Amino acid sequence: MPLSAFAPEHYESLLQDKVNRVSALLAPFKAPAAEVFRSPPSGFRMRAEFRMWHDGDALDYVMYRRDDPKTPVPVHEFPIACERIQQLMPQLQGKLRANDLLRRKLFQVEFLSTLAGDTLVTLIYHRRLEPDWCDAALCLADELDVAIVGRSRKQKEVLSRDYVTETLPVSGRDFHYRQFEQAFTQPNARVNIQMLEWAVGRASGLGGDLLELYCGNGNFTLPLSSCFDQVIATELAKTSVRAAQWNLERNGIDNVQMIRLSAEEVSQAMAGEREFRRLASLPRPLPDYDLRTVFVDPPRAGLDAATQAMVSGFEHILYISCNPQTLADNLQQISGSHRIERFALFDQFPYTDHMECGVLLSRR
Repeated sequence: MPLSAFAPEHYESLLQDKVNRVSALLAPFKAPAAEVFRSPPSGFRMRAEFRMWHDGDALDYVMYRRDDPKTPVPVHEFPIACERIQQLMPQLQGKLRANDLLRRKLFQVEFLSTLAGDTLVTLIYHRRLEPDWCDAALCLADELDVAIVGRSRKQKEVLSRDYVTETLPVSGRDFHYRQFEQAFTQPNARVNIQMLEWAVGRASGLGGDLLELYCGNGNFTLPLSSCFDQVIATELAKTSVRAAQWNLERNGIDNVQMIRLSAEEVSQAMAGEREFRRLASLPRPLPDYDLRTVFVDPPRAGLDAATQAMVSGFEHILYISCNPQTLADNLQQISGSHRIERFALFDQFPYTDHMECGVLLSRR
């Protein structure tokens, strides 16, 4: 998002434009009126990344315009970032400017923070990081009260930890999440809470067991586990699986089976086309589960044809989408067997064209 698009005084009208556009896109599928969940108009992003521009003694955060990708634009303020990141940016910049060892060939800086203020900074370089860099970076981490990770080509230096811990209040309970550096997490924590509460509200009373695809670090898995007898959660990325397993243990959730499978492999297993050794860890065979509901939160490309066919066999489908167009494409097939019961829009990315969607579908 170009900072020139930041216009909190126009937030409501910009949001309404997006609501109208996405509602019209899903109108052919007879979606009910959308429940709309707003973002704070500023201070909403829990992560940010900047290139670093060196010019003599100057060292600036910069971004690039899409129409002029070669001209750096200095960033002196970043009002869409959470308060902790906004606070850290000038402090870190001043420390880096004053330390030749830490600033030399520094290429990029990434921030990851939480609602509780737990923050990790990744410093990325065009040079190898030696022990003297580690010593200086440890001092910097102590001064700023952050965790620091250093990266260069084929090198990662973790000085204390490479994650932050987030706490999200959902439907009267606090859930604790470990979020790893450079792994996917929802960038707008307050809208994420609204998404989680909406999903829990729609799942309550559906009964039986749940199959979840693309579960990531267990963002939805943890709160949804209270709505079902058993949950089979699947994810392919190793870092996300590791985070999800820690999150389940930390939150004392014992009715979730975490399986490292892709959506394609899950479709094959559900159809009985292939047997997977990874499914042998389930307490009972996959066909013995009472899988009435499937939850999906796919990447922007949406569901592939085989996964669409597989989810259409469930009584209920909870679908969170980061791309309304691919959701509409998927509904071309799914709406033949299911109707949309509930429809929600979550403004994860204010001042952009992006809109997160949620639909609950039930078999006709």
